[in-house]
Amino acid sequence: MFAVIKTGGRQYRVVPDDVLEIGKIAGEVGTIVQLPEVLVLGGETPVLGTPTVAGASVAAEVLQHKRGAKVIAFKKRRRKNSRRKRGYRDELTVLRITEILADNAKPTVGPRPKKAKAAARESAETAAATE
Repeated sequence: MFAVIKTGGRQYRVVPDDVLEIGKIAGEVGTIVQLPEVLVLGGETPVLGTPTVAGASVAAEVLQHKRGAKVIAFKKRRRKNSRRKRGYRDELTVLRITEILADNAKPTVGPRPKKAKAAARESAETAAATE
């Protein structure tokens, strides 16, 4: 099953366990967010929205907030000693699609647990702090 979602003025085709970068959205790292604007639900019988599919949403886990690559806008007017250099970096959110929901369903899959390496390090730090 797949879905076409719209967020941040762009459309994305997603399936469960996809990892994608979108424009920054609200949500803490490690939490589950719901993306309600589903344009198409695909499968054996695809459902097209007019403009969105009623009662459908996509649940995703926020993996990270970051900034994109630097974009430079350089303008020069020749022979006028006139130059303008501006740059910016987009604010991005990295998501992992956990499940595609229909009929106003709530997310059933929670965020994935932290890796064992990080958990072992945290337990070692707490043990050292108590001594």
